[in-house]
Amino acid sequence: MSAQSSSAPAPKDATAAGNYFVSNYPPYSVWKPEFTADVRKALERLPAPGTPLGIYVHVPFCRKRCHFCYFKVYTDKTSTEIKSYLDETVHEMEQYARMPFIGGRKANFVYFGGGTPSYLSSEQLFELSDGLKRLVSWDEAEEITFECEPGTLTEHKLRGIKKIGVTRLSLGIENFDDHILEVNGRAHRSKEVQRAYDFARGLGFEQVNIDLIAGMVDETEENWKRCVEKAIELEPDSITIYQMEIPFNTTIYKEMKAQGKLTAPVADWDTKREWVRYAFETLEARGYAVASAYTAVRDPKRTKFIYRDRLWQGADLVGLGVASFSHVGGTHFQNETDWESYLARLNAGELPTKRALTPTAEERLIREWILQLKLGRVQFTYFDRKFGGNARERFAEPLRRLEEQGLLKVSGEGVVLTRDGLLRVDGLLPNFYLPQHRDIRYV
Repeated sequence: MSAQSSSAPAPKDATAAGNYFVSNYPPYSVWKPEFTADVRKALERLPAPGTPLGIYVHVPFCRKRCHFCYFKVYTDKTSTEIKSYLDETVHEMEQYARMPFIGGRKANFVYFGGGTPSYLSSEQLFELSDGLKRLVSWDEAEEITFECEPGTLTEHKLRGIKKIGVTRLSLGIENFDDHILEVNGRAHRSKEVQRAYDFARGLGFEQVNIDLIAGMVDETEENWKRCVEKAIELEPDSITIYQMEIPFNTTIYKEMKAQGKLTAPVADWDTKREWVRYAFETLEARGYAVASAYTAVRDPKRTKFIYRDRLWQGADLVGLGVASFSHVGGTHFQNETDWESYLARLNAGELPTKRALTPTAEERLIREWILQLKLGRVQFTYFDRKFGGNARERFAEPLRRLEEQGLLKVSGEGVVLTRDGLLRVDGLLPNFYLPQHRDIRYV
């Protein structure tokens, strides 16, 4: 696919720069520093009865920055700097643990994300997890997820990861072809994938997930079909598939901008959707079930994603680390996004909050509605009971339009997305936004 000159608009379905994936509502761009006073109020309230508590730990270290990565990551930190960061992450949790919103709760789910959590040594991981466990227990957690880059894994390290209680291991494979891994800036190669996967299976992790990305730089249909087959041969408990997007803070976008190009050097959206359609249909033929717009699972009764489901149902989430997001008692907030500012705030005995927002009741309804639509179905009774009112009437107009387009079906019980709707669900979600948010980018 050839890139377009900056003097002409990008083709309608081309992959242009910007965020497509929707991870929250209202959009992050309306979260403001002037709203951070709401955070202290939320932390000082007791939790609503029955609200699960989750912990997200951001480990922002990587061997190499991927060309498509838009997360807060660092590739140049020394062991001394890493130790300081991990110590301050525990210090951050200490401040939260003293707040009434914890309310004696144990963590229902824990998620180590990044960056690359598996970049840490076993000793660093034990020190971090022991420090956090002393503050909020996770001995009864339904799920502890740990993201891994295959090239950082050894059998010894995986034993350590399992020892801290990890139940769901997620391997960021993305593609099985060495050339595609290289041109997209991935640090690992195909031989490391098989070795890491075999170690993980041999150690008996409860769930092993693998990630793939449809539409990477230089990817072809032939390559994609080979990736799907290789993924199935591994027999993971779940396969997560993302469609490639090019946010503004990626290396690919910076190169596009320097060259005056509007179209990214990756597959267009129609192509990516068809590739994911092929993957889902092939996986279903091999006994997998499509469980969301991004996931297929071998056994829906056994293979869960507690972090996702609880978060999309309004759980409290404490996000630890630089740039992390939290959702506590109805208030959303994000930590400082700069390394020095994050550490300085904590060293000064302050919470490192940068911006916040307390959504209205209607915004909370919309948030859960759009996020749960990503599962492919929602039930009206859930929203009517939790938020009051009539969800079918509230969303009647966008539901009518999308049903006419063949993207979903409405019944007396709820909404079910068609396969076409599921494959483009993130593009459908702004239909349910409040008018003032419909033209806002997500970051």
